[in-house]
Amino acid sequence: MAFSMMQLFLIGALGPRLVAELDVSPTALGLTTTVGFSTAALLSPAGGRVVDRVGPRRCLVALLGVAAVALALIGSAPSARFLLAAVALGGLPQALANPATNKAILAAVPPARRGSVTGMKQSGVQLGAFAAGLPLAALAGLTGWRGAVWTAAGAAAVAAVWAARTLPADPPAKSSPAVWVPRGMIAWLMAFSLLLGCGIASVNTYLSLYGTERLGLGPTAAAALVAVLGVAGIAGRVGWSKVAGRPDRAARLPGSLAVGAVAAALMLAGSSSLHPLAWVAAVAVGVFAVAANAVSMVLVMQRAAPGRAGQDSALVSAGFFAGFAVGPPLFGVLAETGRYGGGWLLVAAEFAGAGAVALLWAVREYRAGVRS
Repeated sequence: MAFSMMQLFLIGALGPRLVAELDVSPTALGLTTTVGFSTAALLSPAGGRVVDRVGPRRCLVALLGVAAVALALIGSAPSARFLLAAVALGGLPQALANPATNKAILAAVPPARRGSVTGMKQSGVQLGAFAAGLPLAALAGLTGWRGAVWTAAGAAAVAAVWAARTLPADPPAKSSPAVWVPRGMIAWLMAFSLLLGCGIASVNTYLSLYGTERLGLGPTAAAALVAVLGVAGIAGRVGWSKVAGRPDRAARLPGSLAVGAVAAALMLAGSSSLHPLAWVAAVAVGVFAVAANAVSMVLVMQRAAPGRAGQDSALVSAGFFAGFAVGPPLFGVLAETGRYGGGWLLVAAEFAGAGAVALLWAVREYRAGVRS
């Protein structure tokens, strides 16, 4: 999970260096996220079906191998256009990540432990954010940003070899009916994840640049904001997913976490006047907004139809990735003119929309339970 999105966290954390060396504008920086997640959103439904057919081991090995290639190409990028093409290739690992890992958990973990294990699994994404924001950003200060990205590529290649040698073999490939149109809970979670993804992606992409341009931080200190968000996201995903392991609580959590995410975005909007507030806001985004996506995955695994865990996971992920594709360009228009405060208010509105979707779904669930 850490390697599936490593490229985008690296681009966010190393954004100031990329802007300076490749002459990348803030809007173009946002387009890297759009390209990567648009590719992931388009490939996710098919990727989920592939996981259901061929098994998680093969897909995890492919995920890590393609991630290594994509990172190597990003590290070699001579221009913004080449960078965007390499990021597009990195959309494939993103499309496979949740379906393959969720399928592996369903196959190997007892039901009582799936919530907490899913939280640990989802925290791998934030481990990637931490790695990009602290050790790899520090390495970039010594070797340049290309050396940091190539180091990540080498680590992904080693992980691919390890996965091929150690993961248990997949069962024989089997066919499964294709499900392209989301229904019921999956449709609600897709809408929730779309709005949630818009806000999270904007924070991931622009938090470091905001730190250098508005808070007076150096590139390494600004990248540390992303690392702080990553550590908080790990704690939030593990903790809230464990709570969501109880089905009676899981349905109520997304709305509550969205409220906390709105408060975090409002703190970012106020941090231009009170700079230390940005660090508190980074923690809150991790604890609430980032954790909400992990809770969504717990809900999917609790209610997925037999044999369709990969496809249902992929459909919800497609909504999340679509939000990641849409959010940063909208924020980038405001960042281009220095209106970061307006950008953070936009993020707050996106999180509020996610909360409204979650609340409507929870009310519907409650009424359905009363009728039954």
